[in-house]
Amino acid sequence: MATQPDYPLLTARDFLEIDFGERKAELDNGVIRMMAGGSARHARVSGNIFLALANRLRGTGCTPYNSDMATRTHDLSVRYPDISVFCGRDSAEDDDRKAFDDPRVLVEVLSAGTARTDLRVKLYEYQALPSVDTILFVDIATERLRIVQRTGPHGWSDVTHDDPVDVALPALGIVLPHDEMFARD
Repeated sequence: MATQPDYPLLTARDFLEIDFGERKAELDNGVIRMMAGGSARHARVSGNIFLALANRLRGTGCTPYNSDMATRTHDLSVRYPDISVFCGRDSAEDDDRKAFDDPRVLVEVLSAGTARTDLRVKLYEYQALPSVDTILFVDIATERLRIVQRTGPHGWSDVTHDDPVDVALPALGIVLPHDEMFARD
């Protein structure tokens, strides 16, 4: 019988000090998980959402980040949402930070390889962050949207839209049009 090695779990602080070079990884409850790149469609939809947010949020004190910016969800997990929006993080002292722990809005563009983790593990981690108002899951295969929004200190609405719908982001005071998210030009 083979023995299982006993490795200590990595902390978020230690993980953020590692240089992975060109590779990308997340910290999942103390364990490093390597990440693969996405498809052209994934990149286009993520880019569309980022651009729509950036145009609408300029000058508001809230900034969208792409998947290069980490979200620290707890002491043992660091996630890289496809898009995250942080407010009040535009000072010079924040310029060198690798992660923030207070997002307002998080967007995950789903793919076959990530959907299970995104819709289960990450959803619960994101909901545990008191700053989060909206979590948007975007299914690029069906253009279906799942919008999870805070309704109170411990309440959430969770609605899946099979038909095209514009996404209201009340914490930011803006709306993301469905057509812009899925535009091909």
